[in-house]
Amino acid sequence: MLSGKTILITGGTGSFGHRFVPMTLEKYNPEKIIIYSRDEMKQWEMAKLFRDDSRVRFFIGDVRDKSRLYRALDGVDYVVHAAATKIVPTAEYNPFECVKTNVDGAMNLIDACIDKGVKRVVALSTDKASSPANLYGATKLASDKLFIAGNSYAGSHDTRFAVVRYGNVMGSRGSVIPFFMSIKDKGILPITDARMTRFMISLEQGVELVWHAFEDMEGGEIYVKKIPSMNVVDLARVVAPDAILEYVGIRPGEKLHEQMIGEEDALYTYEYPEHFKILPAIHNWGTCKHRIKDGARVPEGFRYTSDNNADWMSAEELQQWIDSNKQEIGSI
Repeated sequence: MLSGKTILITGGTGSFGHRFVPMTLEKYNPEKIIIYSRDEMKQWEMAKLFRDDSRVRFFIGDVRDKSRLYRALDGVDYVVHAAATKIVPTAEYNPFECVKTNVDGAMNLIDACIDKGVKRVVALSTDKASSPANLYGATKLASDKLFIAGNSYAGSHDTRFAVVRYGNVMGSRGSVIPFFMSIKDKGILPITDARMTRFMISLEQGVELVWHAFEDMEGGEIYVKKIPSMNVVDLARVVAPDAILEYVGIRPGEKLHEQMIGEEDALYTYEYPEHFKILPAIHNWGTCKHRIKDGARVPEGFRYTSDNNADWMSAEELQQWIDSNKQEIGSI
C-alpha cells in the first residue's frame, strides 16, 4: 500500500512521527517520508537520526499557512495529520492559538490535499474529542467533523479522509509515566484523584492503527483501537512503589475517566476483533456496507470509557513495558 509512495506527516517531529518513520521505512519502503513541522530545532535533531537515509526529507512549515502546505504537498500520495496544539492548560489560556492550529489548520490541510490530488489522509484524534470538557477536546471534535465532511467536500476528486482516535500514549513526551519517573526521587507523586483511570496505548499500536486506516478506509471513518485501562494510583505504584501520594484535585478541563466512544455515537459504531469503527452520520454512510464490512453493530447506549473497559493492564505488564522501553521514555 505505502510501498514506493510519498508520505507527508504534519507535526512529524513529535512522538508519533518518531515512531511512524522508522516503522514505515522498514515495513513498506516508501519513496519518501516528508516531515512537515514548524520547529527547526526539532527537525535538526530528528534529521541527525536519519542522516543516512535519503528517503526522509524535512520541510519547515505551519498548517496555518495554506500556501506553504500547497508547496509541501506537491507529489504527495498519503498524509498523516499529527500537528496539533494539545496541552490542555495551554489551550485553555491561549484559546485563539489553539483554534488557529487545530481547526483552521485542519481546514487548510483538507483544501490543500484535495487540490493537490492526495490519495488518502488520516488525521490523529484524541479521547478528549468525545464529549469534550475542554477547549482542546472541542477543537479536535471540530477537526474530526471537518475531516469526515471533507469526503463529500472533495466532490469528484479522489481524496479520502479518515480519523484515528486513541488515548494516553505510554511514555510520550509530557505524558504521565515520564512525568512520574522524573520526580519519583523526591518521594512524593501528585495524584489528581484516586478514582482516575486512563487508556494505555503504545506508539507502535498507534502507528499500526494508522496503517490499518489507510488500508481499510472508504472515507469518513473514525477508528478506535481496543486498548487496556489502568488506574492512576496503580500506575504511580509501579513507577515509585515507596512514594507518598499527594492528592491535588482534578485540573480545569480534565476528566476523571477517558472516553473514546459516547452513547451518541453508538448508533453508528461497529465492533471488530481489535478495534471499533464510528461511521459518519451524514449521507447514510453509517449504513454503507463498504464501510461496515464484517463489523457487528454495538448495543444501543454503548460507551467505551476507561472505567468501563473489559481490558485492564496489570502492574506486571506495565513494569515489563517500562523495563523494555526505559531508554526512550519521555525522550520523544
